Amino acid sequence: MTGKKERQRKLARERMLRQQQRRSRRAHHARRITIVAVICCVVVGLGVGGFFAFAGSGGSKAAAVSSTSSATPSASGSASASASTQAEPATTCSYTASGTAARKVGLPPAKPDDKAGYVATIHTNRGNVVIALLNSKATCTVNSFVYLAAKKYFNSTDCHRLTTIDPFVLQCGDPTGTGSGGPGYKFNNENLAGAKYTEGTVAMANSGANTNGSQFFIVYKNSTLAPSYTPFGEVVKGLGIIQNVAKAGSDNANGSGDGHPKEKVVIESVTIKKT
Repeated sequence: MTGKKERQRKLARERMLRQQQRRSRRAHHARRITIVAVICCVVVGLGVGGFFAFAGSGGSKAAAVSSTSSATPSASGSASASASTQAEPATTCSYTASGTAARKVGLPPAKPDDKAGYVATIHTNRGNVVIALLNSKATCTVNSFVYLAAKKYFNSTDCHRLTTIDPFVLQCGDPTGTGSGGPGYKFNNENLAGAKYTEGTVAMANSGANTNGSQFFIVYKNSTLAPSYTPFGEVVKGLGIIQNVAKAGSDNANGSGDGHPKEKVVIESVTIKKT
C-alpha cells in the first residue's frame, strides 16, 4: 500500500515538473516574441519616420537610412519642433550663409514676389518634368528655387539618390552629386502643418530643422514620411519619367533599396514661367 502511494506521489511530482517546464517554455517563447516585436517597431520607426537626413544646406554628408547621403529626410515625427510659424504667403525671407557653396550664387532676394504663380520645368536627359510651385504656401522656398534656377545652379547636375522602399523618392539639387553639396546658405522650413508626401509631391531635403538649401526630392509613390520636409511643388507632367527610373532600381550604394539610380537622371536645365 505504501509503495503504491509513493508511486502516485512520484507520478504527481513528475506531472507537476512537466507542467512547470511547459509554462517556463511558453513564457520564454512569449518574451522572445515581445522582444522581436519591439525591435521590429524600432526598425520601422527609424526606417520610415526617420528614413533620411538630407544634406540640404551643403555641410557634411548627412545620415540617411543608416548613414549615407541626404534626400529623403531625418524625420522622426517631431514636426512641431521644426514647423514654421511664418504666415504665408511670406513677404520677407531670411537666408543665412552656411557651408561652402557647391556653385557660388550669393543669396536670394529677401523680398519674394509673394503674389506670383510659378511653373518650373526640369529638363532632364529622360524628358521634361513640369512642377507647379506652391508659392502661396512655401513662399521663401519657392523664392530660393526660382533664384537658383535663374542662376543656372541646377544645370548639368545628376539626381544622386533613389530610394525604392518607402519613402519612394528621387533626390536632386546637389551639383557635387554626393548628397553633401548646397548653395552656401540655409533657410527655414515652411508648409509643414498637415504635410503629406503623396505621389507627385516635391519637397526640400534637409539635415535637420530649418537647414534647407538646394537639395529637393520628388515623391513618385505615396510615402509615409513624417512632416519634416517643406513641400513646395506638385508634379503636373512627367511623373512617369521618374516612375520608370524607379522601376529600374538603384545600385544600393547606401543600403538595400537606397543608392544612385541605375538609369542616370541628369538635370540639363530648369526654366521658370510666371503664371
